[in-house]
Amino acid sequence: MKLAVENLSFGYPGKRVGAGVSLALDAGEVMCLLGPNGGGKTTLFKTILGLIPAQGGNVRFGDTPFDRLSRAEVARIAGYVPQAHSGYFPFSVFDVVLMGRAAHLGPFSMPGKRDREIARAALATIGIERLADSIYTRISGGERQMVLIARALAQEPRVLIMDEPTASLDFGNQVRVLERIQRLARTGLAIVLSTHDPDQAFLVADRVAMLHEGRLVRFGPPAETITPESLKLVYGVDIAVMEIAAAGDARRVCVPALAPR
Repeated sequence: MKLAVENLSFGYPGKRVGAGVSLALDAGEVMCLLGPNGGGKTTLFKTILGLIPAQGGNVRFGDTPFDRLSRAEVARIAGYVPQAHSGYFPFSVFDVVLMGRAAHLGPFSMPGKRDREIARAALATIGIERLADSIYTRISGGERQMVLIARALAQEPRVLIMDEPTASLDFGNQVRVLERIQRLARTGLAIVLSTHDPDQAFLVADRVAMLHEGRLVRFGPPAETITPESLKLVYGVDIAVMEIAAAGDARRVCVPALAPR
């Protein structure tokens, strides 16, 4: 399913955070959203999902404007992985993932056999089946992040929005999550993720959006979008973009220009 954002303005009552954002993503593509802390990335995601009312512009899922969809329809179309979630109740990991099936259940309905099978498959997709019986509030922050991804997959969404999904993960799990994002996109999911690491965009993204002070300053393929000039504009530091050979392929990486020791 295609996601289209058209001239979107977003923010909170009495405070505009961003304006004029237009971007589009097709089924099977990955888009990375880059930008500094406080630049509006999370607010933009929440506005796309309807968690915060838009202050202007439009969001479309496929050919359907967002404002013509019910909350239940949005939940069946779009999955959301927030930055962090500590949890307060001692649910098992399996039960947390099973909660992703709520979008497909009627009022007062209970999850059935198929819902449980889908939840187990989501755990397997992320590679955390071993955590199924663990208490969610007692696992590490990185493991909780993996559980949230599995919960979103249990919704069976066609668009997946992930707010810094690798932020609390160690390096190995960052790589594993990026690999799974690639695999999920190949199944036809449209995936949007924010990250503070432009190297991740070079690894997995088909498109890159760069947000600065609430405005979209670059949008396009990674090689054309992530440049020393655009990185300087967005982050305010000097960064070289270099090409290296890795695993028999040419890869681009970002190298900060630190002062000599």
